[in-house]
Amino acid sequence: MIRSLLRCRLTPHVLSFTRGSSLPAARTPSSLQPCSQSLRPIQQHLHGPVIPKITAFVKYSDVSTEKYTMIYTLPYIKLLRAVSRLKLLQTAITVVILPPVYVLYFQGAASTFLVSYTTGIALFAGAMLYTASYFFRRVVGMMYLDPSQTTLKVSHLTFWGKRHDMYLPVSDVMTIGDTGDSVNETILKFKRYSSQETLYFSTHFGRVVDEQAFKKVFGSLK
Repeated sequence: MIRSLLRCRLTPHVLSFTRGSSLPAARTPSSLQPCSQSLRPIQQHLHGPVIPKITAFVKYSDVSTEKYTMIYTLPYIKLLRAVSRLKLLQTAITVVILPPVYVLYFQGAASTFLVSYTTGIALFAGAMLYTASYFFRRVVGMMYLDPSQTTLKVSHLTFWGKRHDMYLPVSDVMTIGDTGDSVNETILKFKRYSSQETLYFSTHFGRVVDEQAFKKVFGSLK
């Protein structure tokens, strides 16, 4: 192999010139082929095996990328999200203020009334935050149905006031009649056969965008 490399480097190339021409004749590709074949094993030894480049990628389907049609929306969900975040801010402020008040109390610079008042506000804010988040997290803001009408996308709030989407099979969602509610009730239960968790939605405060698709999931509204 080394001899072939030295032969490739040391062997002079014969250039043919034509009379009255100042440029050398082009080398044929056949003269370069033995050198390239002899260099290939060394290139593989130094740089490893040659890996072909991948020019195409396989696209995987995901339920989150499907085009869904809105069937229900609650216009007040933005207000609930703002109140939820406001309660978080209020609780955070009271928690930050409480330790300095206790430090001042032990130093004799704060009264017992101030400590009791601050502690009461902090406990009340925490209880209100828990109650509000418990209710807000169970309010359905929007519902969507996929084109095949087999998957229901349900959007509701998290503890931090952010949006969370659930993808549920339509066959797992109970109709209004199966939950024991009446269509005329202001607050309706959103329940599933496979879970004990209960969400809530309202056709009175909310708006049914697509009545036919809504009936497909929850049954008749009459």
